[in-house]
Amino acid sequence: MDALKEKIDLKRLPRHIAIIMDGNGRWAQEKGQDRLFGHFHGVESVRDIVEGCAELGIGYLTLYAFSTENWDRPAYEVTGLMELLVETIRKEVETLNKNNIRLHVIGDMSMLPEYASQELKEALEFTSVNTGLNLVMALSYSSRWELTEAVRNLARDVRAGKLEPDAITQDTIQQYLSTKDFPDPELMIRTSGEYRISNFLLYQLAYAELYFTSVRWPDFRKQNLYEAILDFQGRERRYGKTSAQIQQDLMEPGTTSAKTF
Repeated sequence: MDALKEKIDLKRLPRHIAIIMDGNGRWAQEKGQDRLFGHFHGVESVRDIVEGCAELGIGYLTLYAFSTENWDRPAYEVTGLMELLVETIRKEVETLNKNNIRLHVIGDMSMLPEYASQELKEALEFTSVNTGLNLVMALSYSSRWELTEAVRNLARDVRAGKLEPDAITQDTIQQYLSTKDFPDPELMIRTSGEYRISNFLLYQLAYAELYFTSVRWPDFRKQNLYEAILDFQGRERRYGKTSAQIQQDLMEPGTTSAKTF
């Protein structure tokens, strides 16, 4: 694993990595266990990947922990997930603070049980002064919910005379999203062999590199993270330009590396 890590160019890291943590339930069922058994072991992967990103110097890591659609799962599983969320936050918040990691949450917090919401608020406050890795948990989140909320709030401001319709730009829309304080992800990882974005950061992933792996989330570790980053660094990121234009940009003085791979 160390040899793999050494291959990573630390000057060309993705600034923001987003992960769809898929496969907990199937991992458990393959072992003849209850689905919650998989979610429990998935926490170990979260811990390992957060640590790996912090060690590398990644600025932002967003984890898709619970979607708005997940509320439709069996009640026992939803309840178990909420209890696991609270238990994990209680156990990990001291470690986050110790490692200078700041926690953020995006999603419809109004749908969370009060005990879970309160635990999150305390963790957000406790880590608010940290300046290292920004760990963004997408909880009770879906991109269509986010975009609907953004349009509603934007429309309210137009009606109130705070915003002229003709003045609306892409930057304006960004300011109404849950992720307004974060850069867009450059790398999106999905585990467990599914090739979907599943209502996750649809607007923000417009130019992200997508990486899919068959590894179930409870088995995903730093080595798998390194493999994804190396794959990312091996791609040519053109942003609508041609390869020739990218090469020309590389030769121009003062060009940054942020958009050349």
